[in-house]
This record gives sequence, C-alpha cells and structure tokens, in this order.
Amino acid sequence: MKVEIKVLPETKEPYAVIYTSEITPKIRQTATLLETESSDVIPVTENERIIALRPDEIYMVRVENERTVVYTKAKKYHSGKRLYELEAILANGFMRISKSTLANLHFLDYVEPTLSGLMLMVLKNGCKDYISRKYLPSFKKYLGL
Repeated sequence: MKVEIKVLPETKEPYAVIYTSEITPKIRQTATLLETESSDVIPVTENERIIALRPDEIYMVRVENERTVVYTKAKKYHSGKRLYELEAILANGFMRISKSTLANLHFLDYVEPTLSGLMLMVLKNGCKDYISRKYLPSFKKYLGL
C-alpha cells in the first residue's frame, strides 16, 4: 500500500483519505485502525470487574459461544469488542489464524501438522488452536517458510 503524507499548516485536525478500487478486509482494517484512538490498554471484564490489559499480556483472542474471550498467561477474560476490532488494535505481533481466533505470535511455542491438513498451534501458556488452511500461507510467510 502506498502512503502519502502532506503537511498543511491550515489543517486543524489530521484526516485520511483512502483511494482504492474495491473495499477489501485489509482496507477495512486500515480504516478501523485510523479511526480508533491509540490506546495502550485493552479493557476486559472478569465477573463484574473491568480490567485493563496491555497488548503484550494477551496470548490469544478467540470467539467462543458468540462472546470474545481474551486469554492471558494464566486467566481468561471477556471483551465487549468484536474480533475484527481487536484485530485492528492488536495489529503488531498478532495474526488471525482462523475465522474465530487471533494469536500473539510472540508467545508461539510450537506448531505441528495434523492428519486433516491443518496445523495445530500451541502457545507458551498452553493455549491451542488450529491454523486453518486459509490463513496458513500468511503464517508460513511470517515464519519465513
């Protein structure tokens, strides 16, 4: 994606214009990232309490029973945000590995093939999930394979 930045002294607030031939998921992700305020914390809930997590504390984000679940080293929390919103916020180091899962690749322990052609990813906290065939090429590219 080409990026052009113009400095206009008369501009009161920064704004972005995206020129594209079609709206793709990558374009939507970029627009969401530009629209959201940069934040160093992700609000999650545990029982009735609201807890602020830093992105480097999050191992995995998964949709379970139509709820967004955020996994840390030892606990799991719920988030009011949708998976695509968290994907835009947690872009650095996080990768979508299936339709319902984001994984923090900084905490990758190992990956092993399964008989069905999928790859099983295991994180350092023991969280496991399958990398679907759709996301496997980008995962291999990330690893340099």
